Amino acid sequence: MRQPVICFEESPVQLIGETRPPIPAKPGQIERYDYEYRRNGTANLFVFIDVNRPWRKVKVTEHRAAIGFAQCMRELDDVHYPKADRIRVVLDNLSTHTAGALYQAFPADQERRLLRSLEFHHTPKHASWLNMVEIEIGDLVRQCLDRRIDSYARL
Repeated sequence: MRQPVICFEESPVQLIGETRPPIPAKPGQIERYDYEYRRNGTANLFVFIDVNRPWRKVKVTEHRAAIGFAQCMRELDDVHYPKADRIRVVLDNLSTHTAGALYQAFPADQERRLLRSLEFHHTPKHASWLNMVEIEIGDLVRQCLDRRIDSYARL
């Protein structure tokens, strides 16, 4: 695809562990968990979807920062769409979602190369729900992130 449209968003995830082992399920009884839990920090999900084909990418990182955003944009350009003329990226107005993040992360020649192929389209303030990737994140939460995940590796 010469000009893909990619929706991008990030989402924090709390890592929560058990204080006691769950009681296994038995016939007629579901598995039981203790109400107490242990906080094991947080992680960050960078989520991409292509609006014109069934493609998605979820990248798990330990931190949310401008450098992580810049690395995701470079991966999008160099790995996933190396032959694209222009990659249109739909994203919200988070302070790290800017061309400035590319300046922080890469030498000037790499940053300029990326900015020639990336075209940022920001959703209106307070309307990030217009970004289709928000639906994808909602599905992830309902299908697999709605339980206790205790470690970065397991996430």
